[in-house]
Amino acid sequence: MYNLIKFFLFKLNPEKAHFVALSLIETTLRLPIIGKILKSSFKPSNKIIKAINFGGIKFPNHIGLAAGFDKDAKHLKLWKDIGFGHVEVGTVTPKPQSGNPKPRLFRLVSDEAIINRMGFNNDGVSSMVERLKMRPEGLIVGGNIGKNKITPNEDAENDYIHCFNELYDFVDYITVNVSSPNTPGLRDLQNESFLVPLFEKLNKIREEKGIFKPLFLKIAPDLQMSELKRLVGVIKKLPIQGIIATNTTISRDDLETSEKKIKKIGAGGLSGRPLFNTSTTIQSTLSIELGNDFPIIGVGGILNADDANEKINRGAGLIQIYTGFVYQGPWIVKSILNGLKQ
Repeated sequence: MYNLIKFFLFKLNPEKAHFVALSLIETTLRLPIIGKILKSSFKPSNKIIKAINFGGIKFPNHIGLAAGFDKDAKHLKLWKDIGFGHVEVGTVTPKPQSGNPKPRLFRLVSDEAIINRMGFNNDGVSSMVERLKMRPEGLIVGGNIGKNKITPNEDAENDYIHCFNELYDFVDYITVNVSSPNTPGLRDLQNESFLVPLFEKLNKIREEKGIFKPLFLKIAPDLQMSELKRLVGVIKKLPIQGIIATNTTISRDDLETSEKKIKKIGAGGLSGRPLFNTSTTIQSTLSIELGNDFPIIGVGGILNADDANEKINRGAGLIQIYTGFVYQGPWIVKSILNGLKQ
């Protein structure tokens, strides 16, 4: 069924297709009889799906939706109906921002990949909070926080603290994003001098609130092994409960898409199938360096159950999908859950 829908969606501009697809599913789910049938079609046949204790939270299953797909927390009920165990909303910034100029989202169909340079387009943290007040029960929601583009790096800490304070009471965990390639200079914050003081301050705020919620850090895949080892040393100093590995890549290696088309598209983060090996290598190295029990969420190039199983076998406690949803459709959650090796 989805192949037919995808045929028409892929005739549209990718950014427009994103909103059309979500609106179509939500509208259909609201129909009295058809909606019930559609919702039922998302339920896996696997009867031994287990809840997972991860970072101090009990997740209903292994599969989450990665940050960037629902930037403003507008579709939370939809994600629950589809079967996601958790959703990470954002990246959200203190002030609303329109993001980078369009076009800024591109499909590489032959590679089952996407290039985006969205640039943290979002309605701002205050608007997100209002939507989170009406979040559905039974869905774990994480908040992914960043800095505004106009905020210089020397003031970035204030942006993260502001978003952390605003979101804390309305999400189950918070992820600090210093790894997107689409905000100039953001990846420069993946260092000890920024991360250690920031996380110490966030942890102090958390202690003052008296309610424990996990803190995660999302890292980039474009790290040399020496840089990754250095970052591991920093991670060991942070009061965090997990790592998300990884964000999108700036690499364009080993693509089926023509070099001419790639050059025409230009800058942006690459996600999807070509990211799988790189992100999994980063994730596996982190698991070895930090210990098998250290919580890691595996992200990058997961399009089926085999991909998910490999991520889990190589150290991921949970996984998140993004581009896989575009290419495989909303039944990808059911498909992966049915194929997970419990």
